[in-house]
Amino acid sequence: MNIGFFSFLSGLLFGIGLLVSGMANPQKVLNFLDITGHWDPSLMLVMVGAIAVGLVSFRIAKHRTLSFLGLGIKLPTADKVDNRLIGGSLLFGMGWGLAGFCPGPALVALGSGEFKALVFVLSMIAGMLLFEYLDRNTLKN
Repeated sequence: MNIGFFSFLSGLLFGIGLLVSGMANPQKVLNFLDITGHWDPSLMLVMVGAIAVGLVSFRIAKHRTLSFLGLGIKLPTADKVDNRLIGGSLLFGMGWGLAGFCPGPALVALGSGEFKALVFVLSMIAGMLLFEYLDRNTLKN
C-alpha cells in the first residue's frame, strides 16, 4: 500500500468524525461557545477525546524515529510562547467564534455545499496569503 492511500483513508476518517461529532455544523459549535446562552456542552466530549488520542499518539511518537509506515517522524520543536503565537491564537479564536468553523470542519462543510463554508475558506485563504506576504516583506522574528 502506498502513502497516498493512507493519507486518503486518514482524511476520510477525520471528515467522517467531524460530521458525526457535529464539528462541521457551525450552529452546534456556536452553541458550544455560547456559555451564557443556549450552551451545548456535547462538543467538550469530542475535544476531550481528541486530546486523549493526541496525548497517547505524541507519547508513542516521542520514542520512535520512524512512523508505522517507515517514514521519518518530525515533531514540533518550538517551546516558547511569543507574540506571533498569541496573535495567531487570538485570530483563530475570533474566526471560530464568529463563523462557527475552524479549518478542518470548514473544508468538510464546503464539501457538503454550505455557502458559509465557502466564504470562510476563501477568507481563510486570503488571510494565509496576506500573512505570507507580510511575513516575507515586513514581519521579522
